[in-house]
Amino acid sequence: MTPDASELLTLARRRLAGAPQEALGELVEGRRIFGIPRAPRIVPRGTAWHLGALLLTDDAVLATGDVVRAREEVRRGFPAESQRRRAELAAAARRGGFAEGQVVHIGWRALDLSEITEDSGLLAVRGGIPSIRWSAAGAYMPLERYLAERVELALHPPLGAT
Repeated sequence: MTPDASELLTLARRRLAGAPQEALGELVEGRRIFGIPRAPRIVPRGTAWHLGALLLTDDAVLATGDVVRAREEVRRGFPAESQRRRAELAAAARRGGFAEGQVVHIGWRALDLSEITEDSGLLAVRGGIPSIRWSAAGAYMPLERYLAERVELALHPPLGAT
């Protein structure tokens, strides 16, 4: 009998007990004080184990969004607008209280395991087997194999990976 996605994620949580987690954050627009807008900030919303395309919390599974490292705001020129936006997000994380250099996940979304179907996106049931599409262009692979590989990497990261 093939375990369902919920069982596989529970087993992954057990194996990850004690492994380091990364911060979850939410971008909050700054409120106005005396009509002057304050800069946006990223506020803490918990922690999760980062397993590639998934973020696993104690009681939920999330689809990974963007990842930034908190940094002090520095004025400089950027050759690309995307670089400017990433620097703004890193500064927003620092303003939100994250430590310098701390990894913060933003833009994540909760996944409802009860809504997994044959073609439901990131997580799906393919031929009766819970599966994951680990990249937009990638094919589905069995969730059990994916979690085993990612949990092993989380528990024993390659030298220089952190």
